[in-house]
Amino acid sequence: MATAQQIPDILSPDFAADPYPAYRVMREDFPLIWHEPTQSYVLSRYEDVARAFKDGAAYTTDNYDWQLEPVHGKTIVQLSGREHSVRRALVAPAFRGSDLQEKFLPVIERNSRELIDGFRHAGEADLVDAFATRLPVNVIADMLGLDKADHDRFHGWYTSIVAFLGNLAADPEVHAAGLRTRVEFADYMVPIIQDRRRDPGDDLLSSLCRAEIDGVRMSDEDIKSFCSLLLSAGGETTDKAIASTLTSLLKHPEQFAAVRADRSLIGRALAETLRHTPPVHMIMRQTATEVTVSGGTIPAGATVTCLIGAANRDADRYRDPDRFDVFRDDLNATTAFSAAADHLAFALGRHFCVGALLAKAEVETGLNQLLDDLPDLRFADGFEPREEGVFTRGPTSLPVRFTPTAQSAT
Repeated sequence: MATAQQIPDILSPDFAADPYPAYRVMREDFPLIWHEPTQSYVLSRYEDVARAFKDGAAYTTDNYDWQLEPVHGKTIVQLSGREHSVRRALVAPAFRGSDLQEKFLPVIERNSRELIDGFRHAGEADLVDAFATRLPVNVIADMLGLDKADHDRFHGWYTSIVAFLGNLAADPEVHAAGLRTRVEFADYMVPIIQDRRRDPGDDLLSSLCRAEIDGVRMSDEDIKSFCSLLLSAGGETTDKAIASTLTSLLKHPEQFAAVRADRSLIGRALAETLRHTPPVHMIMRQTATEVTVSGGTIPAGATVTCLIGAANRDADRYRDPDRFDVFRDDLNATTAFSAAADHLAFALGRHFCVGALLAKAEVETGLNQLLDDLPDLRFADGFEPREEGVFTRGPTSLPVRFTPTAQSAT
């Protein structure tokens, strides 16, 4: 097993600037690393990371007790066995099937249209600031039936929570801000949850309050914590997926032209983006038993950092893995948003992201409307796209130009 001194440091400036060369070195030469600063074992090969997500007996989510609970409270992703299955069954219907199509797709379409109407006349915009970071947070707030006047407040909480979760360097100010957000969010949400129990509506929050399986219902704390998790996990994944998909397409004009001409390819473009430049680059697990992986053995009770960004570019799994290719035939776009996915961006197994189809709907709707409403869409002159982030990663700005258009009639 290698020591951290022999390999690129996942907390180094070089790694933050461009992790992909480091990922290659890790996969090829150091598939198991003990990383002292994070007190974790690091996995980078596809087969090892996939197993960590699917093998619930060997790898648990007990690490979320210290990683997520301080900012969210106890969440569904910390649970296991029947307790997890029942809680997941309570929340899952809202994110698939008729509820998603009939109740929430119109919410996505309306919020996307409103955001685009704010800049379509200008001929230029930063699509990260004006669209990608706004759409998922606004959609989640509206799905929950919360006041539109609080969208900016939600955006601030979202930013604080995401910073807390990605605070691998243990910045005390970021940590303190995350803890404050937990208190502020609870003070805001719990009275609203109690009001929805008394006077339910047709929104997601009311559905969560009413949901019952085998006599089990979610407590106020359960619902508050799930909403906090939804705000950060749903917002962060979709935010960066929108920006990264559009950036990758604009960097590959022939593929961009193909997607603009055939919108059914948007799902393939998103699936390839999730593989090539996933929004979440690292997910942690904790070993329940001693585990043998490529490169050595991990003891029981250890924290394991699973490098999704490295595993998704494993040449043993994908041909020419550093190439962005909407048309690649070794990635199944049909199953890319289900627990049968072969990319690892949403994890796998029983903890596969419950909001994957919601994220897909948001990205497909948003990109369709952007392509409809922003003719001649292109990078702003002189702009060189780049990603930022370590735990999560994506473009922090996306300045574009386009032919101005009039506000939509709808």
